Amino acid sequence: MAQQLLMPKATAVWLVDNTALSFDQIAQFCKLHPLEVKAIADGEAAQGIKGLDPIATGQLSRDEIARGEADVNYKLKISEPKVRVPESKRRGPRYTPVSKRQDRPNAILWLVRNHPELKDAQISRLVGTTKSTIEQIRERTHWNSANLTPMDPVTLGLCSQIDLDLEVEKASKGRPLPSAAELGASLQPAAETENLDFGYRGEREEEKEIDADAVFAKLSSLKSNRPEEDEDENF
Repeated sequence: MAQQLLMPKATAVWLVDNTALSFDQIAQFCKLHPLEVKAIADGEAAQGIKGLDPIATGQLSRDEIARGEADVNYKLKISEPKVRVPESKRRGPRYTPVSKRQDRPNAILWLVRNHPELKDAQISRLVGTTKSTIEQIRERTHWNSANLTPMDPVTLGLCSQIDLDLEVEKASKGRPLPSAAELGASLQPAAETENLDFGYRGEREEEKEIDADAVFAKLSSLKSNRPEEDEDENF
């Protein structure tokens, strides 16, 4: 991959202000049109853009600038980078070490049971398996289904907790919110609450009646004892 110039316009501003290079040379190096470079020199373009020194960034050497100033037809060449940044590779299926491949069916069974919202493609990305294997485990047609035990793929080291949480979050975005019945919380029927209220009131009324009888009985006993006390005082 060819080396690309960082901030071409800012570099062109610096070259116009600090070198004797021609407009064509600057335009060719910065991948700009010569008229645009001329507009920069005249102050009609790139106003407010601070010049970027290509020497400081390591993309152009002083010797290269001197060669260009000495020869109008010389084409500036960008310097080779001192550090090579590897190109980002396309993300493919997750590689699973040979020592942990025997644990993948157990991890798939755990994901299927504990996170049914995950799609086959997501499970495949997490543990590095195929959709056919996932279907076999989901339908209990896997050759070793009888001996499989659900095991957390994070504990097994097949994926990280962050990756698992991200996949679960993605799968949960399109799902509707769970209903009250699914959560196990529902209101009691009106008949039950009404009966409970009536029963409660009945018990309270019975308690009041019992308390009233006891009070009257106590009063009557006090009245019956009162005359006997008066007679004793007269004697």
